[in-house]
Parts: sequence; C-alpha cells; structure tokens
Amino acid sequence: MESKFIDHLVFRVYELGRTERFYTALLGQDPRRAEDNIMYQVGETRLFFTVSPVAEQPTYEKENIGLNHLAFGVRTVDELQTVRKKLDRAEIVHSGVKIDHYGKKEFIWLDDPDGMRIEFYLRPS
Repeated sequence: MESKFIDHLVFRVYELGRTERFYTALLGQDPRRAEDNIMYQVGETRLFFTVSPVAEQPTYEKENIGLNHLAFGVRTVDELQTVRKKLDRAEIVHSGVKIDHYGKKEFIWLDDPDGMRIEFYLRPS
C-alpha cells in the first residue's frame, strides 16, 4: 500500500481578514491568496480558509460532532517555548505550557477567532 498523508484541510470562517491576521501571527508566514480563500503550508499539508456562506456567526463548540481541535506538532520543548513566546508577542491568549494527562507530553492550546481549538503538541522524533 502506498504511504498516505494529509494533503489539505478546509476551514469555513466568518471573516477572512481577521483569520488571516491570526494565522499569519500564529504560523509566522504570509498566506497564499486567491479570490475567495487564503492558504498556509504546514509541512506537507495545506490549510485553506474560506468564508462561510452563513450570514450569522454561530458559536463554535468543539464538543459537537465535527472537528474537536487541530494540533500542530513540535519536536522539542525549546520549540514549544518559542511558540509560547511568539504567541505572547502577538498578544494571542493561550493556555501556557501544560502536560497532557493522556500522553504525558507538553502542549499549548488556544482558540482561533472563530473559536476553533488549536494546539501545539510536543512529539519528539
């Protein structure tokens, strides 16, 4: 069987400008822009953000059916601390470094402007 990988994920957002400002600060890169979406490259995976056709912004609830959270992997505690410092400089509210009670690994969680949960999770090589 051929190896598989995540090619891309598509997220619907309420307002593309605020999403772009948030993820540009979070990921430290400018997106590629198209007429109706923005895209960030994370490893081999592309993250697309498009505006939802829904007129009202519903409250995102991570415990409902669907995406619970998106976790970006880091390989060292130093890399995780660099993420924390970047979040602090960008004034993005986050949990600080915590220990996952399941995997006993360090992580940081935060919510994006639409309330979607994001994590940076330590997974050493």
